[in-house]
Amino acid sequence: MRQYFEKMDDLGKPMKPAQIERMKDNVAQIEAVYADVAAAVDKAKNAGVPAEDVHKKGDMTVWERIEYIVDPGTFCPLHTLYNPAGNKEGVTGVMDGLARISGKWCVLIGFDNKVTVGAWIPGQPDNNLRATDMAKILNIPIVWLVNCSGARLPEQEKFYANRRGSGTCFFRHAELEKMGIPVLAGIYGTNPAGGGYQGVSPTILLAHKDCNIAVGGAGIVSGMSPKGFFDEEIAEALIDATRKFRATPPGSVKVHYDSTGFFRAVFETQTGVLDALKEYMSYIPAYHPKFFRVAQPAAPKFDPKEISSIITFNQKMVYDFDNLLARLVDNSEHMEFRSGYGPEVYTGLVKIDGFLIGVIGNRQGVLPNYPEYTNEYIGVGGKLYRQGLIKMSEFVTLCDRDRVPIVWFQDTSGIDVGDIAEKAELLGLGQSLIYSIEQTELPMMLAVLRKGSAAAHYVMGGPTANNHTAFTLGTATTEIYVMHGETAATASFARRLVKEKDAGKSLQPVLDKMNALAKEYYDKSRPISCAVTGMVDEIVRYEDIRNYMVAFANAVYQNPKSICPQHHMILPRVIRSQVVKGLDRPKAGE
Repeated sequence: MRQYFEKMDDLGKPMKPAQIERMKDNVAQIEAVYADVAAAVDKAKNAGVPAEDVHKKGDMTVWERIEYIVDPGTFCPLHTLYNPAGNKEGVTGVMDGLARISGKWCVLIGFDNKVTVGAWIPGQPDNNLRATDMAKILNIPIVWLVNCSGARLPEQEKFYANRRGSGTCFFRHAELEKMGIPVLAGIYGTNPAGGGYQGVSPTILLAHKDCNIAVGGAGIVSGMSPKGFFDEEIAEALIDATRKFRATPPGSVKVHYDSTGFFRAVFETQTGVLDALKEYMSYIPAYHPKFFRVAQPAAPKFDPKEISSIITFNQKMVYDFDNLLARLVDNSEHMEFRSGYGPEVYTGLVKIDGFLIGVIGNRQGVLPNYPEYTNEYIGVGGKLYRQGLIKMSEFVTLCDRDRVPIVWFQDTSGIDVGDIAEKAELLGLGQSLIYSIEQTELPMMLAVLRKGSAAAHYVMGGPTANNHTAFTLGTATTEIYVMHGETAATASFARRLVKEKDAGKSLQPVLDKMNALAKEYYDKSRPISCAVTGMVDEIVRYEDIRNYMVAFANAVYQNPKSICPQHHMILPRVIRSQVVKGLDRPKAGE
């Protein structure tokens, strides 16, 4: 298959100096958003007590542990700004992401010991499930840096129980282990109650000498009042019991190494635990990258930093998606699938770090003589029509057949609407695309470049694809909403305008409400808001999207559950047959 993969078709073109000059204001707007994101990330990393307070106890912070254990330059953080419950700290108390340790890719999760000593707090259970979802989809191990002081008890109702509560993660560990996915844990500090469960459910437990895990901590063991209420007598008993258990907390290394044997090994130093995790990661099965690479890794021909001069901050302006993609893929090469059919959508094969990846993305611009099912209006890029939906379903199905993972790039305003679109079966074709995705077992990732809107956000590999989309990235230009704010205001108040007009009343009060709603939509759809609420898993710079694509590709091909031999692949042959024999349909307008 060398003739298919070693040299694909050229993609993209160099930037002209005039274009770079013309886009200076655009770049400045983008950089202003990224500056706000960087400030928010810095605040999240410094949440809780100062690092100096942690160091005084002889401990490393979670970020220092991450930096020590991860192969340099490979950590791809996720959920840094995630805070769906609006915690005052601005975080969920855990940090996670894709990481390479001892040459093997994993999902790394660490309790932030600067924030309530790593306690369970609202939003954390769902954060943990999002992280463990990645391990399940990508079939890669989890590495936990456990340092959990239990639960923030005054808010227990927000995270303890229900279907996605804190206990769900214990079942997830068992599920992953049943699938053959190992869960490694390095355990630090005092881990009572919930922290204890988190510390005992992994596959391999590696402990620091001063740590402990227990069903209940000192406060729980010294327990309930036999009187059913508290008075000074009970208070004195509690004081004595608390002093006893603080001196010797339950579940120490002496118990769980010497007696129960839960701990596989105990280490004198904090870094000793991390070194042991590195060692165990080296034991985990993984294919050598050469087994699946279709070509040698290569950087893009064009600088990814130029993307800020390609993509437009103004959502109503168009840009060249192909030229953007050329700055993210190996050697700026591709093999496009059905280039003349469904022109509003790009589908094609590319190489990322030498691995074969499928790409689907929205193209922008006016589409003359399209869609083919009407002459009453012309198509515009970003919206989905009949051909585009059919093409994506075909491509997803063929990628699944060849076991090629998919990266989605969204900039969509929705699916064509109205009776004409309904007669063209767009409602059914949208669901057909979802069915095509769901019948696969392909790992996917998504980058929302600009708009993620309406049902198109779902069908184009949206984060609602829980069994497939490992993570979703946002950028400085990301906006996610059910519809644009101006459209929402029109839908909400158009009838009211008619009523007020017919009654001879001033329209200004209604117009004020319309403008207020449009602004509210805008504010709630901004990149940081999308990250806080979990609509995206991380906001990244355009040039860093490639780093996540490299991590994704390597993780997917590290230990796949299913393999298609390269010489049995059909999709590359289908693409070449379209080009060589002219089997593809003519482009719109031809």
